Amino acid sequence: MKKHIKFLGLLVIAAVQFACSEDDDKGTIVAQPPADDTFIRASDVSYLPEMEAVQTKFYNNGKEENMLATLKNAGCNTVRIRLWKNPVNGRSGMAEVKELAEKSRRAGLRVWLTVHYSDSWADPEKQVTPKEWEKLSFEDLKKAVTTYTETIIKEINPDIIQIGNEINSGLLWPQGNLISNEQQCIALLTAASQTVRAKAPKTKIMIHYAGIQSGGTDWFFGKMNSIDYDYIGLSYYPIWHGKDLTEVASTIDALGEKYGKKVLIAETAYPFTLLYNDFTNNIVGSNDQLIPGYPATPAGQKAFVLAVRASVKASTHGQGFAYWGGEWVAFRGKQSAYGSTFENQALYSFDNNALSVMQAFAR
Repeated sequence: MKKHIKFLGLLVIAAVQFACSEDDDKGTIVAQPPADDTFIRASDVSYLPEMEAVQTKFYNNGKEENMLATLKNAGCNTVRIRLWKNPVNGRSGMAEVKELAEKSRRAGLRVWLTVHYSDSWADPEKQVTPKEWEKLSFEDLKKAVTTYTETIIKEINPDIIQIGNEINSGLLWPQGNLISNEQQCIALLTAASQTVRAKAPKTKIMIHYAGIQSGGTDWFFGKMNSIDYDYIGLSYYPIWHGKDLTEVASTIDALGEKYGKKVLIAETAYPFTLLYNDFTNNIVGSNDQLIPGYPATPAGQKAFVLAVRASVKASTHGQGFAYWGGEWVAFRGKQSAYGSTFENQALYSFDNNALSVMQAFAR
């Protein structure tokens, strides 16, 4: 019996040593308990594989460190990753996303998958049906959504799955347009939801809307009543969705109370400077796009994210937040006209050193 106990003890020690081992080449993961389920502190890292492919280096306090290690050690407990159906260059496709999800789990981070149900960007202005599906009848399109969702669960099995990205007017246009084909839109979302429930009952399902204005959010989520899902996800960017931070809290309260769901700010970001680090025009670049009291400085960026986090945390319905574009530095070079539109809103400075905003992920 003592020999067996000794052997088991050695296994435990080995497991602890493995958990504290280095992640990839740079950066040691600080051993922590499993990420708690009460509050999600997430960062989207979708560009990371493309940046690593060209040997982009990231630093923390001036020392080279793997981004996933930096996020984990800062207190981030979840990574958000976009998935495209058949992207032209394979970026954000199944193989790349599966590999990134596995690396993230090894780093001790949960996986939140944003399924665009498109070959490229899907957002309120465009929800393009994958080329492979564009000639399908509606019934066959619904079957394709079911089969594809089953594959996602089998290959990646995310902790959270977002069925569609910023689907204010539905998805898989024109057949799934919420305005012109409401019943078909709901049927497609129901097919995805039912598939997840059948294949991965522990996975949390999110429905995602871009904006925080009460009129739009209430109208939209009222349409979603028949769908089985867990989380309401909202995008909040001051440049598009208003500068009133109190509206973040009031909308979370109202939606959570009315629809009985947990609510997350699924995307948010803020600049640490109004300067550029490549020749690509940035989304935010002038003072009139900022919230008074939150300057475009590292301290102002950190204060904004902490304020958003506090707004979510203050509500009994708040479930967490995710920073978007934090990894999207100017990795294609300072002369690139097709680089990053977000390098001044990243979690890293122009020399790729982690900024103080990382502290907003702390437990």
